[in-house]
Amino acid sequence: MERKTTNLIQIGDVQIGAGSPIAVQSMNNTDTRDAVSTIRQIKLLHEAGCDITRVAIPDREAALALAKIVKESPIPVVADIHFDYRLALLAIENGAAKIRMNPGNIGDESRVREIALAAKERGIPIRVGVNSGSISPDVIRTFGGINRESMAHSAMEAIRQLEKVGFYDIVVSIKSSDPLLTIESYRLLSDQTPYPLHLGVTEAGTLHEGVIRSAVGIGTLLAEGIGDTIRVSLTGDPVDEVRAAYSILKSLSLRKRGITMISCPTCGRTSVPLVEIAEKLEKMTMDLPYDLKIAVMGCAVNGPGEAKDADLGIAGGQGEFLLFEKGVAVRKISQESVLEELMIEIHKLGKQKS
Repeated sequence: MERKTTNLIQIGDVQIGAGSPIAVQSMNNTDTRDAVSTIRQIKLLHEAGCDITRVAIPDREAALALAKIVKESPIPVVADIHFDYRLALLAIENGAAKIRMNPGNIGDESRVREIALAAKERGIPIRVGVNSGSISPDVIRTFGGINRESMAHSAMEAIRQLEKVGFYDIVVSIKSSDPLLTIESYRLLSDQTPYPLHLGVTEAGTLHEGVIRSAVGIGTLLAEGIGDTIRVSLTGDPVDEVRAAYSILKSLSLRKRGITMISCPTCGRTSVPLVEIAEKLEKMTMDLPYDLKIAVMGCAVNGPGEAKDADLGIAGGQGEFLLFEKGVAVRKISQESVLEELMIEIHKLGKQKS
């Protein structure tokens, strides 16, 4: 797919925009004031493949804790700021790689200017974050409600506040909990600005529902070439956000990291406990770094032939499985040892291809 060309922005050692790989982001749910716990979670996010993380800065103590967090973090750390411009200034002083704020809730333009000048001096970008719940009553009245026009207008207003003081190192997000409104708003905004867009469906929900809503909203936009960074916002472990983000990106061939598992839906021909085996294999492989496609098939009909593009696969039948590689049968494996032997082959092939 042809991606829209956007401005190049540097966030720590990560580049976004201008055709750079789609960056995967998450947000710590630890208390930022607890630097040890926050650093521990950041390292887990990094191991899962997270490129950039964000931490909440609710008070001065959290802003000061950034110094230790940034020093030990393996990935860029973004400071999430609301209402108090002084916290943004402290976060910049303590090493934040980016500031996320909505100029509309920071106060008068002099405060926005002060943040922008401090960020410009340090070479730190600012993400303008507009949510459907943060649109001003005046804008809602002008555009007849919360819709794509009022969302895009609010984002452009925030952008203009920064441009007015000579700040152009900008990333923009324009999220809603409604995937359709999110899609429509980003489409409109993408036509109005050259700045990189950070995609997400805000307050998407728990792991099951949230992944589906995010895949619809984020995936649709990415398929249209819109978007430079993404976050899957889930109620739960932020590591799951990273895993879900990679699943979305891999499904569109936009990033390659880790195992891609395909499995058949099962039917009356299935004579092995395929659901149980597939679920166990998914857990066993979810954090492996190998760029492999693994197939778990229920019978000869959906076996080597249908999954011949898989690097490795198994097809079940009458208490045993056929192991195949690129559609070619290798050997039979007993049902009892299928996971153990398949994992051996995955590690062997993964290391060969690394």
